[in-house]
Amino acid sequence: MSKNTYKKIVILTGAGLSAESGLHTFRDKDGIWAKYDYREVATPEGYQRNPSLVLDFYNERRRQSAGVKPNAAHGALARLEAEYPGLVLTVTQNIDPLHEAAGSKQLIHMHGEIAKALCSACGGRHAIGGEDITVSSACPACGMPSTLRPDVVWFGEMPYRMDEIYRALTTCDLFLSIGTSGTVYPAANFVLEAAASGAHTVELNLEPSERYGGFREAIHGPATEIVPAYVDRLLRAARG
Repeated sequence: MSKNTYKKIVILTGAGLSAESGLHTFRDKDGIWAKYDYREVATPEGYQRNPSLVLDFYNERRRQSAGVKPNAAHGALARLEAEYPGLVLTVTQNIDPLHEAAGSKQLIHMHGEIAKALCSACGGRHAIGGEDITVSSACPACGMPSTLRPDVVWFGEMPYRMDEIYRALTTCDLFLSIGTSGTVYPAANFVLEAAASGAHTVELNLEPSERYGGFREAIHGPATEIVPAYVDRLLRAARG
C-alpha cells in the first residue's frame, strides 16, 4: 500500500450521479418535485390520505429505474471498490439499483430501495423487481393484505443505518460527495462530520452545491467525466 493511499474512503452519492443514465433528479428546475407536491406523494401523511396516488407514483419510478443502465460514473465507483487497497464504502441517497448493477457491494441505501416493498404489519422487506404495489397487495411473508408500501424513506422519516454511517464518517480519511445538491439532511451535514474527524473532503458535482464551501477540494463537471478521472487518480496514487 502506497503512503499516498487513504485507508478508508466514504462516498456519498445523489441523484446527479444517476441523471446521466436517464433518471430524473428531484430538485432541479425540471426535476420531479417541480411536477409533484412531495407532501402528497412522499410523506406518511400523504400516504394516509391517498395511498393509491403514492403507490402509483412509486410504481412509475420503479418502471423507469428498471429500464436504465449504470453509467461510467457508477462503473468507476465499483472499480474503485474492487481495486483500491483501502476500504471503500458507498452511501447513496438514490433509491435506484444502478450501483448494484455496476458491481458495487459495500453499499448503504440510506433512503431505501425502489425495487423493494416494506410490510407495515410484520416489518418484512421483499424484493419486487418491476412489479407494481397496489392497495390490496399482500405481504409475501405474513400474508396480510393491504400492508405493502415502497421501501423508501419519506420526508419526516429517519434514513436507514444512520449509526453505521456516522461511524464510517468519523473513521474515514477521505470523503467524496458526488452528484448531490447539499440540501437534504442529514446527508448535507456528512461533510462536516467527516471534516471534523480530519478527513480530506472532496465535492464531485455538475456545479457547486449548497455545501460547496465546506469542501477542501472541488471538481465540477459531468459525473461520467469527472468521477472516472478522479478514480483513476486515486488508483494511480495507491499504486505509488
